[in-house]
Amino acid sequence: MAIPLTAVLNFRSFLVAVAVTGLAAGALSWLAGRPDWSAWIWAAGTVPVLVALVAEIVTSLHRGQVGLDLVAALSMTAALAFGEPLAGNVVALMYAGGQLLEAYAEGRARREMTALLGRVARVALRRVGERLEEVPVEAVAVGDRILVRHGEVVAVDGVLAQHVALVDQSALTGESVPVNKRPGDEILSGSTNVGDVFELDASRPAAESTYSNIVRLVEQARRSKAPSVRIADRYAIWFLLLTLVIAGSAWWASGDRIRALAVLVVATPCPLILALPVAIIAGMSRAAKLGVLVKSGGAIEALAKVRTAILDKTGTLTFGLATITDIRTIEGGDGNEMLRLAASLDQASNHVIAEALVADARRRGLRLSRPTEVREAAGTGVSGVVDGRAVTIGGSGFVRDHSKRGDPYALRRGVPEGAAVVAVAIDGEVTGIIVLADRVRPDAPAMLSAFKEAGIERVVLASGDREDVVAAIAHQLDIAEAFGELDPAAKVAVVRKERERAPVMMVGDGVNDAPALASADVGVAMGARGSAASSESADIVLLVDRLDNLTMAVRVAHRTRRIALESVLAGLGLSLIAMVVAAFGYLPPVAGALIQEAIDIAVILNALRALR
Repeated sequence: MAIPLTAVLNFRSFLVAVAVTGLAAGALSWLAGRPDWSAWIWAAGTVPVLVALVAEIVTSLHRGQVGLDLVAALSMTAALAFGEPLAGNVVALMYAGGQLLEAYAEGRARREMTALLGRVARVALRRVGERLEEVPVEAVAVGDRILVRHGEVVAVDGVLAQHVALVDQSALTGESVPVNKRPGDEILSGSTNVGDVFELDASRPAAESTYSNIVRLVEQARRSKAPSVRIADRYAIWFLLLTLVIAGSAWWASGDRIRALAVLVVATPCPLILALPVAIIAGMSRAAKLGVLVKSGGAIEALAKVRTAILDKTGTLTFGLATITDIRTIEGGDGNEMLRLAASLDQASNHVIAEALVADARRRGLRLSRPTEVREAAGTGVSGVVDGRAVTIGGSGFVRDHSKRGDPYALRRGVPEGAAVVAVAIDGEVTGIIVLADRVRPDAPAMLSAFKEAGIERVVLASGDREDVVAAIAHQLDIAEAFGELDPAAKVAVVRKERERAPVMMVGDGVNDAPALASADVGVAMGARGSAASSESADIVLLVDRLDNLTMAVRVAHRTRRIALESVLAGLGLSLIAMVVAAFGYLPPVAGALIQEAIDIAVILNALRALR
């Protein structure tokens, strides 16, 4: 059962208070001319910290883990046994203070990740006719019109119904500047209205909206193992052995056990015990501010080592939605009117292309009419009457066969490979074609460039889409290697093959990406609204579908790792020098403890730079 962070902070604070009180009271007693009392007081300030430390070590050993805390325990024990209680009290304060700082840093990281939870909307103002009613967000259904007042958090995902809106999306995207929204634009739950009152039409129920999924992911991350797991403990046994060899050699060569104690005191490896975890926790906190949820400290460390990125196409490099990219009409034709009539008829169809056509027409503000006499040939085309005019839409062959005049194929020259083409005939004459495609995200080229700058040497495109479509996207983005028509097992095979060359990051958003995300060194799920399977399999989740957030996460990971290594190498280098000086008898235990304290403060402050 996990101990609440508040309880951990309180306990760490208590140990620091005990060590400080012992140190101060012992000093006052010494100044009053009672050095015998001072020794007992300093020992009393050391023992509680030592007992707590030994309990943690025993727990770790039961789990089969050997940590660097052993060195701190040895130095305090030796200080008490060799009659140097002041040195023991200083080490106790150093260790307890470092533990408190680590707990504080972890708490800050958790606060950054869970600040979102306090913003969850509980009620919404729903319009019913001419009146407004306050209802629980769970009661909001798709299509309900919701009124959002100034300063309120948007309760559900929706489409802006009218006028314009100014919303603050910083909780989702990390961007500090409010964004203007126009009628037809999507507004995500969790955004804050910083402008005038506006209304939106709910596009998802509350349980499926962006913000609810973010909350679910954050809670999942909170339940996972603590991010402050001591990554440095993997080196513990080697550092422990080195410390014991130097301390033992100093005692053996000089016959002075105080030299061995001084070595143990300055060897207390807070640069390793604290600098690495503090830097990584700080990096996680910084990533959370940027809208990137990193689920563990190991994930941010692994992200910094990635050399190959495998990217899914649909929903990652593209939007995952077919949108109109071109409207071509017979000479003299009105493209908007042709689209209006086609979209009006397509309201009667549940085909995915029909839904895209209707959505695009509405975004353009076109007035759609109710179709009548609708007849649909499943998968090929639809015909009917709109505003008294006979309309036929569908594949080029279907429309040509159901028209008296014109050939849609004559208009298809230059249509991009992989695009969908909807032909339109009105009153028996072919009037034009509408071209739809899943567009490449405008920030995709910048992301790929940023990857190269961050040391990612190889990018692979892996998709379940048709090979010709995948090849076209790869060519457009200058990606050297691309695979299409992959099922989930084939994606996993691609990941495993690439992992033989270098550490791999897999980026995806669908259910079919979940096994590949779990197989990669680092799995990244695009957006909290992606499938639950992909988000839960991933190590990192982008809270909104923005590729620039991913590039920022890579930069944060690299900077975090660099700062952590700087802190560790500088701290250990200074500690090793101090150990050698102490071994030759030039550094007494108390002075060594104070020097080690100064080293610890320096490396921890440096590690906290990762917050910036």
